[in-house]
Amino acid sequence: MNAIITGTASGIGKAAAEKFLLEGCGVWGVDVQESAILHPGYRHVIGDIREGVPKGLPEAEILINNAGTLEENEAIAVNLTGTIRFTEDILKGKSLRSILFIASASARNGAEFPRYVASKAGIVGYMKNLALTLAPRGILCNSISPGGVITPANRHILEREDLYAAVRAETLLGKWAEPEEIAELAWYLTAVNRSITGEDILVDNGEMLRSNFIW
Repeated sequence: MNAIITGTASGIGKAAAEKFLLEGCGVWGVDVQESAILHPGYRHVIGDIREGVPKGLPEAEILINNAGTLEENEAIAVNLTGTIRFTEDILKGKSLRSILFIASASARNGAEFPRYVASKAGIVGYMKNLALTLAPRGILCNSISPGGVITPANRHILEREDLYAAVRAETLLGKWAEPEEIAELAWYLTAVNRSITGEDILVDNGEMLRSNFIW
């Protein structure tokens, strides 16, 4: 089974690539940065999803759209428009069986910068539209919306104990997720799952349910 995963240079994308390799898949990673993954089943392609699918990618059975940016001025162009363009190029193939998008908990609660929130909310909406239109082809489409995840992109929080304590306190379980947890769910939704489609799965350690009831 072959998988194309975007944004594999670090974080969730890297963890997903490593999980799929562990399961015996061939993995093609796409990123604007070089990759640190050294595995005989892995091929890394330098490319920007805003420019569509770069040369050298095969038809794949699984597509994981993980590439994105936290930069507010580029969020719509990369996270939403770029992801849509890349996906539509992949859809021209005949082998595809499952698509997964990495969205964000902020798509539900709005608790981020506005364009970033809009880009991730747009991804969830686009995913649902694809689930409807691709069902006749037997292609499953889902998304994962992580809350806090321990990745290099969040280093500015993780390296400050006061900030990290504050964000942990906003969750029911008092912690953030590891990227490997998201990768495990990505594997299930794309490679094992046969009946879930059009769903956005929240992984936030209970942050969305956090509330202080005052009587």
